[in-house]
Amino acid sequence: AVVSTQSTGKGFLARKAKKAETERQDQVDYEKKLRNKGAVTVEDVLKLTRITDDYLCPIQANVHKIDFTKFKIRDMESGGVLFEIAKPEGTSDVSLSKDPNAGRYVRYEFPPEFLKLRQIGATVEFTIGDKPVNSFRMVERHYFKDQVIKSFDFDFGFCMPSSLNTCEHIYDLPSLSPELMRDMVQNPFQTKSDSFYFVDGQLIMHNKADYAYNAGM
Repeated sequence: AVVSTQSTGKGFLARKAKKAETERQDQVDYEKKLRNKGAVTVEDVLKLTRITDDYLCPIQANVHKIDFTKFKIRDMESGGVLFEIAKPEGTSDVSLSKDPNAGRYVRYEFPPEFLKLRQIGATVEFTIGDKPVNSFRMVERHYFKDQVIKSFDFDFGFCMPSSLNTCEHIYDLPSLSPELMRDMVQNPFQTKSDSFYFVDGQLIMHNKADYAYNAGM
């Protein structure tokens, strides 16, 4: 009986591992399909089941020349600033020949208390090129160990050409179990996100980030 139980347990783990590998390969194939598609939509990215392995569009897809210049995160309850960064004035974009994905990836380090926050505000400042942007939208998906934690969807609306814009989005953070919070703290940078930006329903920018929640420990 003991042998049978152990055998059954090993068989379950093997099936679980095989399923996970199949799902991973399915997304790899799906990502390849999207990169070859030419026009990735909101509906396409909402079908993703794990963090992407690579960017779904090249930097050159940003034909509207949208440039993020400032970013700030604050706790909505206390008003305290949790993170703030600004692009130095006068800096030019990094040459594509040096790093084709420069500026598309951010790493955040927060203390464990961050996971207990219920609501944060994210203020972003950005400029627009010489063409109007009729419908600017962001879809952001957060994962921990390839499981979706939360998906956010924000609409920037219409943006005038050659304009400087500031917008604060309010994030209602998911309620996490003590076990999950402990797991996230003990596994820094296993929490990751994809940020997809669309103009008129077509993907024009894709940024990535990862997170650690053990700062100060």
